[in-house]
Amino acid sequence: MSLITRYTMFSSLGQLSRLLMFSATVALVAACGGGGSDDSSPPPSNGGGTTPPSDPKPDFTEVDETFQTFIDESIVFDGISYVVVDATGTLHTATFGDHTADTVVMLASTSKVPAVMTLMALEEDPGSSFSMSQPIGEVVPFDGVYADRTPAQLVSNTSGIPGLRQLGLYGPHLCQFSFEESIGFEACGQILLSVPLPDSHEAGSIFDYGGSQWQLAGVTAAVSANATWNQLVDQYLATPCELEVFTFGNMWENLFLWDGTPDSLLGQSNPNIEGGAITNLADYAKLLQVHLNGGYCGETQVLSEAALAEMRADRGGVVAEDPVPYGMGWWIDTDNPGVYDDPGAFGSVSFLDVERGFGGYVAIDDYTGVDADAPARLVRRDIIPLLQSAFDAVAQ
Repeated sequence: MSLITRYTMFSSLGQLSRLLMFSATVALVAACGGGGSDDSSPPPSNGGGTTPPSDPKPDFTEVDETFQTFIDESIVFDGISYVVVDATGTLHTATFGDHTADTVVMLASTSKVPAVMTLMALEEDPGSSFSMSQPIGEVVPFDGVYADRTPAQLVSNTSGIPGLRQLGLYGPHLCQFSFEESIGFEACGQILLSVPLPDSHEAGSIFDYGGSQWQLAGVTAAVSANATWNQLVDQYLATPCELEVFTFGNMWENLFLWDGTPDSLLGQSNPNIEGGAITNLADYAKLLQVHLNGGYCGETQVLSEAALAEMRADRGGVVAEDPVPYGMGWWIDTDNPGVYDDPGAFGSVSFLDVERGFGGYVAIDDYTGVDADAPARLVRRDIIPLLQSAFDAVAQ
């Protein structure tokens, strides 16, 4: 049986209902929805990665209390944790309910920013020929209807390839959600490129969030580098940033096989690019810090200031159809200038305030999808404004 035939049958095997629930949750989360210095020197190091004692530190008491109230009043979530960083390192970490500082969670769409970081780092590697602006058909060894799309269009959700809101029509494209070892990452990419989906559009004409376009970006990068996706993640993020657990897998066929430990992560041979990463607080904190300190992990610059600015530049809000302010991985808050976030369907969310120079990551480990938009709503409505007030208070 061919892969295409096999994945045409995929929707009748029970997985589609879970994926449709995921798609609806993503839609709910999404609906809530700069330049840098030319200085290329590393940020100052104080050895411990925290704010020097002489510097005034924001008061996070109200933020902690708000998270505690959220958990106390929730009938869905048993725990939540968060970390706040600035250019020098971690400023504050707190855990509530059954979370600890070591809790590892599946990120869902909060994987998107690290995925784009990997792509941008590959592009900036002097030994790489990968380009975010090159049509993917010029890179992959197979042709297809979407060959003229570029990685930049794919990860800004402006490629014209139908996104997750049309997941019920994906058919063979559902291969991107499988953890089966027999499903090859590149073989699935060939299906995504060559099998047209209903209601496809011209590249650059519409904003349509998530789905096959993200997987195609990852496949193109892996083919270009002659590497697996996770080898690229390890090379450009995990090794220079000394990450402990961060990697990509693919649990979408059965989320409940995940037991909270990295050893239970399935699908690493066919990782889901837009929503397959796992992390702990410390790892994601290091990734966020890159966006605030000129692109550095320790003494290694993993991304240039120009690349970081490109990720934040609005690409989704300038298309003709269904425009939404979106960069590459980051949603853009037009009501709160300088604020960007990346929420996921399981409740986790990362965010930046580049004007005040801080970022944060909130971890959730509930995979039922019952109220997954609640944490992102809390962060946007309450947490970010409280953090802004705390930082403004010490800046006066």
